[in-house]
Amino acid sequence: MNLEITTEEIDQKVFVNIKGEVDLYSSPEVRKKIFDLVKKKAPVILINLEKVKYMDSSGVATLIEGLQQCNKYNGRFALYGLQDNVREVFELTRLDKIFEIYSDRESALKN
Repeated sequence: MNLEITTEEIDQKVFVNIKGEVDLYSSPEVRKKIFDLVKKKAPVILINLEKVKYMDSSGVATLIEGLQQCNKYNGRFALYGLQDNVREVFELTRLDKIFEIYSDRESALKN
């Protein structure tokens, strides 16, 4: 499945909507999109993973890098809409303790 990434900006918050599989081959594209936002010091970056069916370690590493870069300027970086198999990856690696993870867009916006 091809990767699709779209962004939408609402009130200083940037939603990054990712659709497809985030793996060794597609993660550089995700990284580029996130780093473009980080370079602009986007105050809030919310990553929508509702349509990500699979993510490998390179995808996870890309999100960790984004979080670290965002933290450097005190931005907010959160994930939402993780499917069970993707959420499992974050729980097994205990990254669910490092990332802000929400069930849906509304919860991510509220916090």
